[in-house]
Amino acid sequence: MSADNKKKRVVIKIGSSSLTSLHGEMSRRKLERLVDEVARLKDDGHEVLLVSSGAVAAGYRKLGCLTRPDSLPEKQAAAAIGQGLLIEAYSDLFISHGYVASQILITRSDFSDEDRYNNARNTINVLLERGIIPIVNENDTVTIDRLKFGDNDTLSAKVAGLVDADQLIILSDIDGLYDDDPRKNPNAQLLKEVNEITEDIEEMAGEPGSSVGTGGMRSKIDAFKISMASGIPSFLGKSGTPNIIYDAVQATAKGTYFELEDQNVNLDLKQQWIAFNSGPEGEITIDGIGKDRILQHKKNLKAAGIYSVKGEFKSGSVVRIQDIDGDEIGLGVVNYNSDELTEFSKLTEEELKEFKDAVVEIEALVCHMEVPIPVGV
Repeated sequence: MSADNKKKRVVIKIGSSSLTSLHGEMSRRKLERLVDEVARLKDDGHEVLLVSSGAVAAGYRKLGCLTRPDSLPEKQAAAAIGQGLLIEAYSDLFISHGYVASQILITRSDFSDEDRYNNARNTINVLLERGIIPIVNENDTVTIDRLKFGDNDTLSAKVAGLVDADQLIILSDIDGLYDDDPRKNPNAQLLKEVNEITEDIEEMAGEPGSSVGTGGMRSKIDAFKISMASGIPSFLGKSGTPNIIYDAVQATAKGTYFELEDQNVNLDLKQQWIAFNSGPEGEITIDGIGKDRILQHKKNLKAAGIYSVKGEFKSGSVVRIQDIDGDEIGLGVVNYNSDELTEFSKLTEEELKEFKDAVVEIEALVCHMEVPIPVGV
């Protein structure tokens, strides 16, 4: 990676373990250090958005808990207290540098609805263009587990795609991706650059390593799958390292840089929403002709390719598309509802010729073979 001096739109994710003390409480010193670095980027003309954890850590003591709570209601109550304290601390610190911070609390359902997704994008763009620093977090006080993003690693990658970021920086308690666990193997080697997320890379990720945050290395790899598919260069480094954020933007920091070699393989905003945020509402199985039409010829899926339909959905919904063997091909927006598609599967080849419109347009389809999509993002 060579140094890059152009003005960038940068998304920075900071986890709970990088903002808390040894006792699990919010560390003012760590927060100040983070804000100082962000302010330095702002002084150089970059646009910066923070995806920050830490609401539970900031609030659980004031809830009356001696240790970080385990139950969901207590976590959400702690977040209700802590989110206000966290944004107040950020605001005070940024104001001391002459910058205004703003709070964006979102849930997964905000991203799964395309209109709300685009509205969030428009709101954040206004803030960034006016020099304000959006601080994004999941709305932990109301989110239920099955509708959570999973962790802020995933959220940060989705937000980076949402705002067309030039770079995603994820700060962790480890200084990059190693070929083995450096806590167990002193000879483990740091991977300085990753151009493709292979099965070997996923095996290196191992299991979660922090008791404070929710995401481990595996969640970060899933996040980088999203950012790389969206054409966004990304970086993983150790929080607390002096100048880590500034140096990462200059491409001189110690850590791992994630970037696809083929810059032509990336998703536009619509495809990102389909792939990572839409929440498929049904499933269609296509025959060999339909599969070849999509994969080999890059053409729209027609009614003649429908083999079977599962679930109930409206026209305009996103559905999973699989072949007869059950192998998932991708996700796409359908132009017919489930009842209409079910009828198609019963018609003869001659009867199907009457239906000229595409069932799924190729521009509204994201193929898993071309873009590896993490499961459950």
